[in-house]
Amino acid sequence: MTTSSNFLHACRTVLGTAHVLTTSDQVAPFLTDWSGRWRGEALAVLCPGSTSEVSEAVRLCACAGIGVVPQGGNTGLSGGATPQRAQPSVVMHLGRLTLVSDVDLLNNTLTVGAGVTLARVQEVARAAGRLFPLSLASEGTCTIGGNLATNAGGTTVLRYGSMRQLCLGLEVVLPDGRIWNGLRTLRKDNTGYSLRDLYIGSEGTLGLITAAVLQLRALPTDVVTCMLILDSSDRAMACFDVLREEFDAVLTTFELISPAALDAVAEQLPHLNLPACRPHPWVVLVECSDASAGRHDGEASSQALLSHRLEQRLAYALDTNIIRNVVIAQSAAQARSLWAIREGVPLALSRQRTALRYDLSFPISALERFLQESRSRLVALDADFLPVVFGHVGDGNLHFNVSPGAGRVNFMSEMTDRIDAVVYGLVRELGGSVSAEHGIGRAKSTPWRDSKSPVELALMHSLKTALDPQGLMNPGIFFPAAANTSLTS
Repeated sequence: MTTSSNFLHACRTVLGTAHVLTTSDQVAPFLTDWSGRWRGEALAVLCPGSTSEVSEAVRLCACAGIGVVPQGGNTGLSGGATPQRAQPSVVMHLGRLTLVSDVDLLNNTLTVGAGVTLARVQEVARAAGRLFPLSLASEGTCTIGGNLATNAGGTTVLRYGSMRQLCLGLEVVLPDGRIWNGLRTLRKDNTGYSLRDLYIGSEGTLGLITAAVLQLRALPTDVVTCMLILDSSDRAMACFDVLREEFDAVLTTFELISPAALDAVAEQLPHLNLPACRPHPWVVLVECSDASAGRHDGEASSQALLSHRLEQRLAYALDTNIIRNVVIAQSAAQARSLWAIREGVPLALSRQRTALRYDLSFPISALERFLQESRSRLVALDADFLPVVFGHVGDGNLHFNVSPGAGRVNFMSEMTDRIDAVVYGLVRELGGSVSAEHGIGRAKSTPWRDSKSPVELALMHSLKTALDPQGLMNPGIFFPAAANTSLTS
């Protein structure tokens, strides 16, 4: 019988006393998720400083039957990095794995530790004259390990893809403590199963990502940002088609914001410069970018030519009543002002904590039907229910929020199941996904299982039991945690 005191003593021997946190004030910040919705318990928070220390700590956990919950910046939105009470666990905080190495400009790759923040990766890439294109609201805090574990997306997936497309290789500590070094810098490697793809998006349930080889891109020199004013969401879909036809290679961002989302921004962030028209319209933030610096024909700069091409296409959209108006940023400061509106939406909504929030994806051709059908079905439940929508139309990802009417203090407890049935029912009907980029975590375990066929669930469970037979890696995520009483105090 292994006691908790013996286990923690062994952890201190491997990691050092300062990196094994056990007092309530020390562990508290690691036991609550960013939203404040999920709270957990842990025997300790372990803070390894190298892959070898992660390996040794995981080996100790495997011997003692202790669950391992990986955590980076703790910015997740689904509770996937918060330990559950069903099984004795530790939080494995990987924030000390901050090595940045091997900037290969010819190969356009960068190798980093799992604890490096996304903002730091962006800074290193820019200093080398390159771009790491992943862009998230939490980029100053979120870490590469978490980005990979959830296959993070963000505002530039339309152009560059999600983390799966931005990663070439991984280093992973397996559930028994062994280290798989897959830090390859190859774009073509047709030599068997893609182990890398098993771990990206697996939310720490198959092993702990400790380092990664990331793909860099050319740093854009020409960037044009604009905000489109529209009368309805279906015009946004029509405008996307018009712009994609002309700018497919350089269309980087196409972000939809509903009138209700703008209302929330106006209420919570009144300092931002919103469109003057009232009531608020539908708007789309568009950005085109190109790396073809220089001058063309000895007259206009490539930036001016890109801007001119976009203006011409938008003039067509105006003439055909696809859009009502457009604001084109004339400076970097104006572009930042437009981006501040889009980036302010999740912050504004986070301050309205009564809303139910969904992270959904659909075929782009099904987005408008979802918006129309969800509105009518929610109104049938209650005329005061208000969909608040924003998201990445260019890749089919909608952040769909349902706000109650005034005075609905018991909204969450009374209506969650019925609203879930409407939203997730439409997801199934339209061939969508219950989680586009936030992960499953604790928040979506039931709709995730309901969305998968018995064959899919069986295949995934087979992978889980083959790679993590003790069920210790992030227990309770995807599949229920096994009861474990091997550790006593």
